Amino acid sequence: MAMPSQPDPRPEEETVRYEVVDGVAWVYFNRPDKRNCMSPKLNRQMLRVLESLEFRDDVQVLVLTGEGTAWSAGMDLLEYFRMNEAEGIGATRKAQREAYTWWERLRWYEKATIGMINGWCFGGGYGPLFGCDIAIASDDAQFGLSEINWAILPGGGASKVAAELMPYRKAMYHAMMGENLTGKQAAEQGLVTESVPADQLKARVQEVADTLKAKDTQALRATKWAMRRVMEMTYDNAEDYLIRAQEALNDFGGWETRKEATKQFLDEKTYKPGLGVFDKSKIEKD
Repeated sequence: MAMPSQPDPRPEEETVRYEVVDGVAWVYFNRPDKRNCMSPKLNRQMLRVLESLEFRDDVQVLVLTGEGTAWSAGMDLLEYFRMNEAEGIGATRKAQREAYTWWERLRWYEKATIGMINGWCFGGGYGPLFGCDIAIASDDAQFGLSEINWAILPGGGASKVAAELMPYRKAMYHAMMGENLTGKQAAEQGLVTESVPADQLKARVQEVADTLKAKDTQALRATKWAMRRVMEMTYDNAEDYLIRAQEALNDFGGWETRKEATKQFLDEKTYKPGLGVFDKSKIEKD
């Protein structure tokens, strides 16, 4: 007879690991033996890690990926569900808030973010998947809303993420059938930005990160927030919001940046906006 599952003895601070290399913070779900499923420990530690990196000058782009063969297999059934449900609604709500708080922090992160989906991405994993600005998957990654297979609905925002990113009929089939999508299928159906062969995944993510690093950081932040906000606005409200957002951006050094970028295009003719990016290293620092 199989032994019942036991809580993970791994210390909280070891559930997430990260390294900063040349302007990119590589953040790893670090429970590879558990397919990186999200426990309350991991959720608490991930919030600490994200907040510690958000305003560091040596971090321009954050990549979220998984240690081992999975990105994240979703919520930990033992530690997140069964153990908290046994303690009652208070424990359940606390665990939910710990998870949703870091997903929200990721959605509105001050720096550009990339999800590097290196393997399984299931259920609750759709929360942070949606939180990443750009998501690049391995062709052989597996995406699944498996909740229906164990008699719950795709919660924690997962249904919303599927309905938001995928065509309606595809999202409905995905949620009701409990069948997995490969990275290639996920890209075709809009769940991720693109999919590449596994042996090219890190190089492609590095390439995207290097491209983002060359952009103006403040403008990138304003752009990603604008794209998230306008999804839920009427056209007129979005138009007005974008005018105000640009005015706010001007107060974050936008005038000086814009002046330099415009000068490089019009006067120095060193780049064309449709074909390249201006040299931000020439902006005079205070």
